[in-house]
Amino acid sequence: MKKYIIIAFSVIVFIILYARFIGTKGIKVNEFKVVNKNLNEAYHGLKIVHISDIHYGSIVDGKKLCKVADKINEIKPDIVVLTGDLLDKRLKYTDEEITSCLSKINARLGKYAISGNHDVPVEEYYEIIENAGFTNLDNKYELIYDNSDEPIVISGMSSNLVDGHNVEYTIANDSILKEKTKELTEYKSHNENIYSILLLHEPDFVDNLDLDNYDLILAGHTHGRQVNIPIISNMFLPIMGKKYYGSHYTVDNTELYISSGLGTSGWRLRLFQKPSFNLYRITKK
Repeated sequence: MKKYIIIAFSVIVFIILYARFIGTKGIKVNEFKVVNKNLNEAYHGLKIVHISDIHYGSIVDGKKLCKVADKINEIKPDIVVLTGDLLDKRLKYTDEEITSCLSKINARLGKYAISGNHDVPVEEYYEIIENAGFTNLDNKYELIYDNSDEPIVISGMSSNLVDGHNVEYTIANDSILKEKTKELTEYKSHNENIYSILLLHEPDFVDNLDLDNYDLILAGHTHGRQVNIPIISNMFLPIMGKKYYGSHYTVDNTELYISSGLGTSGWRLRLFQKPSFNLYRITKK
């Protein structure tokens, strides 16, 4: 009996050490082909890089963040998006270091960001984003043009978990969100075939949206379960990330992709879920 206890203990220690010192190393690029036959020909082959949940100061420091920037630039993306939790309200960070690395990222048509639940309580977050050349899309939308009179729409939504505000509170009381959603709905009603992208931090919020407004939704928050052990890991999924936590779902006719992130939240462990970012190639077929 004692022998089996020792073996079990050794296995647990090995898994923890592996998850801390090996599972957190490296940067993986997950590539997806996203097909939409109604896409304007001008945007066929559009490359979007999606980063999320950096939680700067966890397993991501300045050196690693600059490596991420270099890796992104090798891809030569058209658009780069950040879907929240750049920072971690519980960890220390250096503004200049983060800004310097994020500023190195090049995107032909622009860089866009929304806040996560860890970002909003940090006063400097919006200043860091702006100084790094990202457009803040919290409850806003932008039109992106590329060799066409017809744009694509990219919109964003700030975290729905800040200050304990739940989904119902956000929908009922956030006048900015309601107004921007109304504007987008009206715009889409007059431009039905325009490709529309939404940046969202908490993926489960999609069930509260009018999905007719969006062709593609990009989210984060779940870390892909971070310590990716089926059934067991599901018990530790975050609020608003318990239903949709995998890499891809089709909800009605809308494509939902979730980044498993670059950093860690809580324990600095990653098991069977390497630090990563996503690359999407948007095509007509």
